[in-house]
Amino acid sequence: MSPLQTALPDLSTIVDYVDPFHRQQVVALWTTVFAYDAAHNRPDLVIDKKLAVQDDLLFVALDGATVVGTVMAGYDGRRGWLYSVAVHPAHRHRGVGAALVRHAEQALVALGSVKINLQIAGGNEAVAPFYESLGYVVEKRVSMGKPVPQNT
Repeated sequence: MSPLQTALPDLSTIVDYVDPFHRQQVVALWTTVFAYDAAHNRPDLVIDKKLAVQDDLLFVALDGATVVGTVMAGYDGRRGWLYSVAVHPAHRHRGVGAALVRHAEQALVALGSVKINLQIAGGNEAVAPFYESLGYVVEKRVSMGKPVPQNT
C-alpha cells in the first residue's frame, strides 16, 4: 500500500481524489449528505475551486470502486482546516469518518500544520461528539463569512 493510501476496516482504501474517476460519485455523495443551498457550495464548483489550488488535499474512501466518503483539507502555511467530511449514510458507524479525518490530519501534519481547525454548520451540531472523540474541542470564536458572488 502506498503512503497515500490508508486501509479501512470493511473497505478498500482512502486514496487521493482523481477527478475523472471520482467526480460524479463525490458530487452525488455531497448532494446526498449536505443540504447546501448557496451557489458557492455547489459540489461541482467546490471541486473545481479545490483542484485549481491544492488538489493534493482531497481524499475519498472507497468500497471497491465506489466512493463512500470524503474529506477535503486546506493548509495556509500554519494551520490546517478540514472541510467536507462526508460518509454515505449506508457506511456510517464503521470507522470511515474517523479514518478520513485521521488521513487528512496526517497529510496536514506532514505539511507542517501546527493546529487543525474545523467548523460545524448550524443545524449539524449533533456531529460535535464525533469530532470530540477525535480530540477536537469547542473553541470560543465568532465565525464570519462574506460571499463573493462573481466567483460562483
